[in-house]
Amino acid sequence: MGEIADRIRRKLTESLAPTRLDLQDESARHAGHAGAHPGGETHFRAEIVAAAFAGESRVTRQRRVYAILADELRGQVHALSLTTLTPDEDRG
Repeated sequence: MGEIADRIRRKLTESLAPTRLDLQDESARHAGHAGAHPGGETHFRAEIVAAAFAGESRVTRQRRVYAILADELRGQVHALSLTTLTPDEDRG
């Protein structure tokens, strides 16, 4: 993956200590759409499994991730699709 994906992975790992982090660059699927750039790294899908999410609602979990990645979301990242789970909720 590229520089932005590496930065996203590092920030999420440092902040949430996930037991599983699956990050996919889906930019190619959005070519020609708003926010797409030729070099990719504009549209991501992340599945994050972390004990840090225990006791939090889905909305609170997503807001937490958005806060961690605020710089990236203000920059090149146009879209971020999230699945946020605790280890007990993880079926994957």
